[in-house]
Amino acid sequence: MDIEAASLIDRVSALVDAAKAAGADAADAVVVRGRSTSVSVRLGKVEATQSAEGDDVSLRVFVGQRVASVSATAASDPRTLAERAVAMARVSPEDPYQGLADAALLARTVRDLDLFDPAEISADRLKEDALAAEAAALGVSGVTNSGGSGASAGLGGLVLATSHGFLGQYVGTRFSRSASVIAGEGTGMERDYDFSSRLHFADLDAPEAIGRSAGERAVRRLNPRKASTGEVTVVFDPRVARGIAGHLAGAINGASVARKTSFLRDMMGKQVASSAITVVDEPARRRGQASRPFDGEGVDGSTLTMVDKGVLQHWFLSTSAARELGLETNGRGVRGGSSVSPSSTNLSIEPGGETPEALIGALKSGFYVTEVFGQGVNMITGEYSRGASGFWIENGALTYPVSEVTIASNLKDMFLRMVPASDLDRNYGTAAPTLLIEGMTLAGS
Repeated sequence: MDIEAASLIDRVSALVDAAKAAGADAADAVVVRGRSTSVSVRLGKVEATQSAEGDDVSLRVFVGQRVASVSATAASDPRTLAERAVAMARVSPEDPYQGLADAALLARTVRDLDLFDPAEISADRLKEDALAAEAAALGVSGVTNSGGSGASAGLGGLVLATSHGFLGQYVGTRFSRSASVIAGEGTGMERDYDFSSRLHFADLDAPEAIGRSAGERAVRRLNPRKASTGEVTVVFDPRVARGIAGHLAGAINGASVARKTSFLRDMMGKQVASSAITVVDEPARRRGQASRPFDGEGVDGSTLTMVDKGVLQHWFLSTSAARELGLETNGRGVRGGSSVSPSSTNLSIEPGGETPEALIGALKSGFYVTEVFGQGVNMITGEYSRGASGFWIENGALTYPVSEVTIASNLKDMFLRMVPASDLDRNYGTAAPTLLIEGMTLAGS
């Protein structure tokens, strides 16, 4: 343990002790650590170099069934902060669902998930990588301008102490590279991008590969057409399919279920997706983008099959959401400022048996979607309507680019018609393979 981590552990422990001394029945304190350096370039020149660091402290206190939270900097006086929090709690309304997690559920050991890379990456190296990605993108025939390229390195972590005996900390690093470019001229210009984000620097895609991919994606989009209005089979590129997986995660979030703002709120134990769909959430995956050895309340979360062959098995639960639903937390609590709410970790729609090429090859016609935009998703009703662009499928092959169309359906129906391909890439916190969905409505020309 380094000196800085030891100091932060002392800080959260002092806050919990001060809260108890000020009259709290229970308390927890957390420090969220953050460090980052980033470099952005455009047309061969550095546009910005940014560096940020901070340790944000939150104290949550419970007085009976009343709760209050305060946030401050790590240098704040523990006694002053605790007295303020307890005074706020005493005049707060009662909330029967709030409280610390059951002590029996707390993590007993903090597992090493290989989240930290000790490599020191200089700003000069970040600049070189950003320039290399941009140069590779500009070298693609048909690319006419740069939208910018970037590289970053940083770390983040959590130090948590509770009044019922939990004390733990972890830290993870994150590195990224990206490139955005423009192809074509005038009103015929098209933009696209690519990126790579990993916990370990050596796992990043090469900057040249990222740049070439961004350039090729932009060029492929040139000279788009509109498609005719009608019913269509839609194939979602993994980049877009990850958003569909995110909608599913939101619909099975215990807080949304408790508030009755999810269209799946009455579907526990029922068929919510096709039998081809299995969804897994894995908080302790080694080097996982969203891995953590314990959640925001100190609970040791295990791998859960959230949806098994289409049947809903679990909600994502924090302590308060679980108590409101008459259940037990499953270690999905996330600290958001001074509050805790449930969320997924390493969520994946598991792969199917056919390649994307085989799914596309079997279609006489269809729409391969590479980008969606707009806010047309209603999580209460499941209604889905998004602007989209991509490529028209004809006789089993991608033919011409398509833009300025809208695709619509209801997420309930979409999940029940969903077919996953075999190309799952788990290097994302929310991951999905190519997804085929029949029977969507396309509004075009």
